[in-house]
Amino acid sequence: MVTYIMTEAENLLAELIWEKEPLGSGELVKLASQRLGWKKSTTYTVLRKICENDIFQNKGAVVTSKVSKEEYTRRKGERYLEENYNGSLPNFVAAFLKRKKLSKNDIEELVTLIEEYKD
Repeated sequence: MVTYIMTEAENLLAELIWEKEPLGSGELVKLASQRLGWKKSTTYTVLRKICENDIFQNKGAVVTSKVSKEEYTRRKGERYLEENYNGSLPNFVAAFLKRKKLSKNDIEELVTLIEEYKD
């Protein structure tokens, strides 16, 4: 499970990396400057942090992910469920449904998903 949730800035850089990987760290600096308006020092500071937390790596000046975007998102969702709903998806869905009604299409999609994952 994800033990570290990225900050907003870290997530912005992560999105760039996931989109373009593998990419040279110099290329990442240019991309972060163009898209995010960041300075070189900011990019390297944020990159160092997400590498320290084992989500990405910078080896030989080439940046790649150690965890895919999909896997990170899945683990983050699992952590959210664990921390807020005792790991219970039904408790989360019940809380969600108290605020929002599902359309017939939403219900059909959920039933299909559940059927696919039944033992």
